[in-house]
Amino acid sequence: MEKGIKLFEQQKIRSHWDEENEKWLFSIVDIVAALTESTNPQVYWRVLKKRLSAEGNETVTNCNGLKMEAADGKKRVTDVADTEQMLRLIQSIPSPKAEPFKLWLAKVGSERIEESENPELSIDRAMEAYLQKGYSKEWINQRLKSIEVRKELTDEWDNRGVKAGKEFATLTDIITQAWSEKTVKEYKQYKNLKKENLRDHMSNLELVLNMLAEATTTEISKEKQPETFEENKAIAKAGGEIAGNTRKEIESKTGKSIVSRSNAKELSEGSEPDDMLQ
Repeated sequence: MEKGIKLFEQQKIRSHWDEENEKWLFSIVDIVAALTESTNPQVYWRVLKKRLSAEGNETVTNCNGLKMEAADGKKRVTDVADTEQMLRLIQSIPSPKAEPFKLWLAKVGSERIEESENPELSIDRAMEAYLQKGYSKEWINQRLKSIEVRKELTDEWDNRGVKAGKEFATLTDIITQAWSEKTVKEYKQYKNLKKENLRDHMSNLELVLNMLAEATTTEISKEKQPETFEENKAIAKAGGEIAGNTRKEIESKTGKSIVSRSNAKELSEGSEPDDMLQ
């Protein structure tokens, strides 16, 4: 995968951040140009798209058009793909340059199958990945604990009939805003994040308070046994507010804001912004 990434770094791939859906969109003709020897990537893509459509492939052929700046400086509509569509497209391109991506996808798929059979492997791989990024072992242990707490909460929501996806996201937003005074989107913007996982960019204290909010929500839910989504929303707010009160008490004693702009690089270097309360 690293070789493939370097290939994309050498050739410009036009991209656009979709703020509403929080995902990157990439120019398909630029991907085709980077991975093939075609002198006309637009024609190559039209032919490939027609073949994929005939095969019944909807993942790639249902791509949206987006205006992007062309080589002559003018903006023209071009087909774009999100990350999932891009990876599926790469699998359909018969080119040596696409091989590093295909090998990486095969490796990832194999690992996911192994993890489904032995969940402990996912923990070991997560630990290894965080260490490679330069995180401290103390922070990593905290982060892995936060994953466990989150899983307990989502299991409880599932038991209460809350639907994964939009409803999970709504309740998470309520919890986060109740303890941090920011929605997940606002929190990510505050830390200058896009697709990155917010929790991967939290300090130890931020992680602790987020875990407190989610663990408290789980316990209240188990006790109250909500039957409607509105009841779940009220419990999410209550759980978040308990952690929010703890945050305010800590901040009143230290004079520093716990919700910081720190990102992964600063965390791995052991330095965090000194955010004094205004």
